Amino acid sequence: MQAVSLLPSIVPGDLPGGFPTSVPEEMRIKRDCKKMEQEIHTSFIFSAINILAAEPWPENAALYQQLKEEQILLSDNASSLAVQAFLQMCNLPVRVICRANAEYMSPSGKVPFIHVGNQVVSELGPIVQFVKAKGHSLSDGLDEVQKAEMKAYMELVNNMLLTAELYLQWCDDVTVEEITYPRYGSPYPWPLNRILSYQKQWEVRRKMKAIGWAGKTLEQVLEDVDQCCHALSQRLGTQPYFFNKQPTELDALVFGHLFTILTTQLITDELSEKVKNYSNLTAFCRRIEQQYFEGHEKDSSTTAAHSSKRSLLR
Repeated sequence: MQAVSLLPSIVPGDLPGGFPTSVPEEMRIKRDCKKMEQEIHTSFIFSAINILAAEPWPENAALYQQLKEEQILLSDNASSLAVQAFLQMCNLPVRVICRANAEYMSPSGKVPFIHVGNQVVSELGPIVQFVKAKGHSLSDGLDEVQKAEMKAYMELVNNMLLTAELYLQWCDDVTVEEITYPRYGSPYPWPLNRILSYQKQWEVRRKMKAIGWAGKTLEQVLEDVDQCCHALSQRLGTQPYFFNKQPTELDALVFGHLFTILTTQLITDELSEKVKNYSNLTAFCRRIEQQYFEGHEKDSSTTAAHSSKRSLLR
């Protein structure tokens, strides 16, 4: 009787590199299936969020940030003010609530975040999408080219202004010692205040290294800010807003950062002077302050611009 082998017959070419040719194909199929499963899961989550977001905007919506007077730093204050300006432009009321642990309450670990109904959403981009799902959008009137241009300028602001603010706070030694450490750790006792500050500084400096900013000097960072302001000034021109007569989320974002830079007292005025060199940008900030914040002091949703150390209004 002929012996029957229990081993599969091996055809030449089946073992490139020591593995059957069917294994990579099987791995590819499994990978594609897993990717499809993740996409379906993500789509389901966004659909659920959109369904929940479609509920009317409640009167008790709240925005959370760090303590205003003694804790919040330049970058977080700018981001918070940008969100408040955006909601004001959408005519959506929100109460500003200051908490020492706001950063740790946020689902993304970043401020500000809003609490609307049963939803908690952090940072301007996701908040814009959340608000859009509720039927409020500032950029629906733009065509596709304009929307792409708006997103490009928003990326510019985040990549230049926000990064410069973080650099100044955590990489400029004088600012770190005299402003950042005392403010960031102010709600906590020693040594926790220093431990949390060192931890945050390590995170930011690691990011700066990853994006190639770690080796920059303060003068180079200020030059980047100037270039960003020049580009924004050129785009704004003599228009009241970046896209003609109606504000968009770009206007809210730019206002949040420029207004905060102009009204925050730092070690020197070098940063604010870069913005002041462009008269149309300072006029832009005054215009938004007047239209969306001035005269609303009794409204808790508009206190941010007027709780700054000084107003732009003269």
